Amino acid sequence: MTHSPGFLALVNDAKSRVEQIDIERYKGMRAAAEPHVLVDTREDHEWTAGHVAGAVHLSKGIIERDIESRVPDKDATLVLYCGGGFRSALAADALQKMGYTHAISLDGGWRALQPSGIPLE
Repeated sequence: MTHSPGFLALVNDAKSRVEQIDIERYKGMRAAAEPHVLVDTREDHEWTAGHVAGAVHLSKGIIERDIESRVPDKDATLVLYCGGGFRSALAADALQKMGYTHAISLDGGWRALQPSGIPLE
């Protein structure tokens, strides 16, 4: 997908403040049973088409509104994913501004998750 320069500038700005991990690091977190909440930030139709088993669905459009009721612990580790890692970086940046101290963006997102061997629904 080709993204507009303005969107890419916004994403790159967010990425300068947000921790990002790749799929191998995430698989390591899962293997080590590191406590975390996996959050799918994609749109409803993307979620319906397939998602990681056990993920919480809070799309980019509503995550700021609903996160505190779904995950009230602001020290919880949140691993956010979208299609490729752009929207999740924007969402993680917003959550950090709301006081969430461990909001992480999964670089590669759904495209990296699908062939990873992690259980999908």
